[in-house]
Amino acid sequence: MPAGMCCLPLLLLCYVIGVTASNNPKESAHPPLNPESRSLAPVPLELEEIVFVIQSQSIPFHKKRAKDLEESIQKQAAEISKKLPKVLLLHEVAENEGAWTILPVIPYFADTYGSNSSWIFFCEEDTSVNLRKLLETLERFDKSKEYFLGKALYDEESTIIHHYAFAEDPTFFKYPDFAAGWALSMPLVRRLAEILTKDPPSSDFTIDLKHEIALYIWQKVDALELTPVPEFCTEDPNSLQAAGCATTFSNTLPVCGKPVKQEEIFVAVKTCKKFHNDRVPVVKQTWEKNAVHLEYYSDHADPSIPTIDLGIPNVERGHCGKTFAILERFLKSNLKNVRWLVVVDDDTLISLPRLQKLLSCYECNEPVFLGERYGYGLGARGYSYITGGGGMVFSKAAVKEFIGSKCRCYSNDAPDDMVLGMCASGLGISVTHSPLFHQARPADYSKDFLSHQVPVSFHKHWNIDPIKVYKSWLAQEKSEKPQKRKYVKEDL
Repeated sequence: MPAGMCCLPLLLLCYVIGVTASNNPKESAHPPLNPESRSLAPVPLELEEIVFVIQSQSIPFHKKRAKDLEESIQKQAAEISKKLPKVLLLHEVAENEGAWTILPVIPYFADTYGSNSSWIFFCEEDTSVNLRKLLETLERFDKSKEYFLGKALYDEESTIIHHYAFAEDPTFFKYPDFAAGWALSMPLVRRLAEILTKDPPSSDFTIDLKHEIALYIWQKVDALELTPVPEFCTEDPNSLQAAGCATTFSNTLPVCGKPVKQEEIFVAVKTCKKFHNDRVPVVKQTWEKNAVHLEYYSDHADPSIPTIDLGIPNVERGHCGKTFAILERFLKSNLKNVRWLVVVDDDTLISLPRLQKLLSCYECNEPVFLGERYGYGLGARGYSYITGGGGMVFSKAAVKEFIGSKCRCYSNDAPDDMVLGMCASGLGISVTHSPLFHQARPADYSKDFLSHQVPVSFHKHWNIDPIKVYKSWLAQEKSEKPQKRKYVKEDL
């Protein structure tokens, strides 16, 4: 089991204790807010009062997308006002590796912009912003009050990725869909900055940032809830439904050129003897056919599959020894055309054709470490890591750096994904996040969150039919055509 998830049960008591006391909406200090119930802003909002923060990443493909959005915002702003808003790329805001988790840089935002700005508006690299409509939308809210705005998501059932919070009624708690953009009024930013200096988040793990930010605000700021804003949308920018939206979101798979060829990808499946007759058949019935190079690594050599025994005893958790043995074997292979390594669990469901398209946006000759990003101890010199269950993708250049370094497992059953995260941090390898990889099952995510995705992977067979899930969410349909975006690798 990947480290991020195996550690979750240990966190439940300390994490959930703060939410169980007020799971009932009747006990909340703030009932659900209605924008129309608040007084109108007494002073018109000016563009320069908004600080835009693009939740960017440093790797060229993502940086280019963020820069294009910055350019779009500034171009629209120039048509509206002579005074332009401040646009920040989050990965450039601070050297702190945990800047992507937002809360560690809230004090910086309060100190730098607290006296001359009214709103901080956050959005993802793929968010499209209609600046006039956004200005009109924010003007509806009194900028002197504490506001937390966004498109509301909620859980239909309690889920492990949210530590089973609000188990009695998970639909009660709302958290923002980052793809639609979200906003904090400056009075709330200043309040949070004061709180954070005295009472930082108690959990060492960052699993689902959007939920964790909303929960921290709710717990620490008098049960302040997210105010749903209908103009913050995840509709396709070209759809009719987008007409009244201040924000929209492209729901196509990123493609930057020709998809990576099948023979350029090597897939390593981690398994063990007790799952040879359970999980391995699911892989063979679903996505194995899309792999040219694939090997099953086990604690028992079974020629009927076949599996390869790496000489690493099976352990109940961690699998660090096995994963590093896989990395070393990959480098020693004689497959000249292979440029990518994908390491998955035997209960990972993955679309390799979609991954081939996504990898067209990354440079295999650079150290790329890609998947769903988690964090550990990022409030105090921690590190980010790719959680293993959704799949860990390495460029060959990244594998060479990992194996060429002295960074190794401190034990065979150490959490492989977290050890790799520590190694990446020490080596200066960017841990690159894609929300298209998923550590859990589709049922563990909000339907609205998944509705604007073309997912690459899911994980776990708990209480589901994995073959049905694969066919519903990941199977390559004949009608599915890659929608090429304007990002060309040569321009990155």
